[in-house]
Amino acid sequence: MNAARQNRFNTIAAHGALILYTLIALFPVFVIVINSFKTRKAIFREPLALPSADSFSLIGYETVLKQGDFFLYFQNSMIVTIGSLFFILLFGAMAAFALAEYRFKGNTVMGLYLALGIMIPIRIGTVAILEMMVQTGLVNTLWALILVYTAQGLPLAVFILSEFMRQVSDDLKNAGRIDGLSEYRIFFSLVLPLVRPAIATVAVFNMIPIWNDLWFPLILAPAEEVKTLTLGSQVFIGQFVTDWNAVLSALSLAILPVMTLYVIFSRQLIRGITSGAVK
Repeated sequence: MNAARQNRFNTIAAHGALILYTLIALFPVFVIVINSFKTRKAIFREPLALPSADSFSLIGYETVLKQGDFFLYFQNSMIVTIGSLFFILLFGAMAAFALAEYRFKGNTVMGLYLALGIMIPIRIGTVAILEMMVQTGLVNTLWALILVYTAQGLPLAVFILSEFMRQVSDDLKNAGRIDGLSEYRIFFSLVLPLVRPAIATVAVFNMIPIWNDLWFPLILAPAEEVKTLTLGSQVFIGQFVTDWNAVLSALSLAILPVMTLYVIFSRQLIRGITSGAVK
């Protein structure tokens, strides 16, 4: 009886802690969204209050859609994010498969070398990256951002995916080889479908930092035609006057795609995290 009560108490405490953490994490999002629908005076007078009949206003969204080239910024962010995730998942999965499947001299050293990328922030090499992009003529292009984000996300992708790929049955892969499948067919047809939760986990972990990043777009692609959504939102922040209605509205619109994709892939993400914990 005491053990049952203790387990029930632990369960309630764990759920309570998770609910509290969720509320803390969602609180800034809640504040941004509700204030995007209020007048400027209401934002400063009652920042935590819900929009009322007197304070409700869509002036921020009207400003974003009229003054800022929001759809171009949104398109650029989508291209950079999707392109970066495609290369991260493709090259990361292929490298992870090679490290997990083939034993060669330097296999362990190669894995440790790739793992260093998780511990060393890529922003340390900003000056060298900028010089490289200038020499290759990629400054003010979306390719500059895609290449940098791909390099940034590959270490984590290889680290996570290689651990999952080691759990794929060797009998299954050997059966495919006996049936005459090439290594590429084994990789794409047998291995990748079995590690989908891990792929979703890697995608979500990389998607949010790429979508929200301001550092590299500001340095590598500040031109108007290649601005991302995060950088484009800065046009409403001035040295002396800031249009907070437009800033909050732009941030609210920027949150929507990330939240939508997270909801879509949340089940795969949870499966990937829990599977990794069990292993």
